[in-house]
Amino acid sequence: MSRVLVTGSNDGIGAGIADILSANGHHVVRHARGADRAVAGQEFVLGDFASLAAVRAMAATLREQPPLDVIVHNAGWACPDDVRPVTEDGFEQTFAIHVLAPYLLTALLPLPQRVVFVNSDSIRRGVLDPADLNHEKEWTSSAAYADSKLAQAAMALGLARRYPDALINAVNPGWVRTKMSPPEAPLDIAEGADTPVWLATSADPDATVSGAYFQLRKQVRLNEAVFDVDLQDAVLAACADMTGVALPR
Repeated sequence: MSRVLVTGSNDGIGAGIADILSANGHHVVRHARGADRAVAGQEFVLGDFASLAAVRAMAATLREQPPLDVIVHNAGWACPDDVRPVTEDGFEQTFAIHVLAPYLLTALLPLPQRVVFVNSDSIRRGVLDPADLNHEKEWTSSAAYADSKLAQAAMALGLARRYPDALINAVNPGWVRTKMSPPEAPLDIAEGADTPVWLATSADPDATVSGAYFQLRKQVRLNEAVFDVDLQDAVLAACADMTGVALPR
């Protein structure tokens, strides 16, 4: 069975993904922002994804443990306020959590066999300016969320091109009833977790592809920008510049 890291898995869809993987016999390492969010009796690694130093420390902790077979990048955040949030490193926080943190983990950890990015259909309305990924020119919480998820999806497919020996994909889990969604969201957590779990572990030929965007176990194209290789490379280059860490060859 696989050793799987699920980021942002102390509650919500991340916890649902981790619970299903664990019930299926996989060794699951869960992730929370801080010790106050970790659940007793479960294996957790800690790291605030709004801090590059914290992500580095988390990567150092993981490097001391057995290698991971799978990483499910699920950690997410949406700003509840009307003021552009800036991290201690000087980056727009939504972008830092959705893009810079998973990029840095990818650069600092041995590449696992599979990587799954839990994304969002908000990318339908996303628009990326590679010169302004931090939304310094104009910012709203909604635009920052959609655009950072679009950047994340482009990054995922760019990583898939760079590392053809791994299976790297992005997935829209659907509109799931969590603390980030209203009660009228149609899917429960188990339904939202289904496709990420399938991509993380299934031997189904449809799940053992790379460089695709999925929804309900089917490949979809919610925004053509995701598949633009120039945009993919621009996002990866920007992440290398912002973090000061290049991807390994």
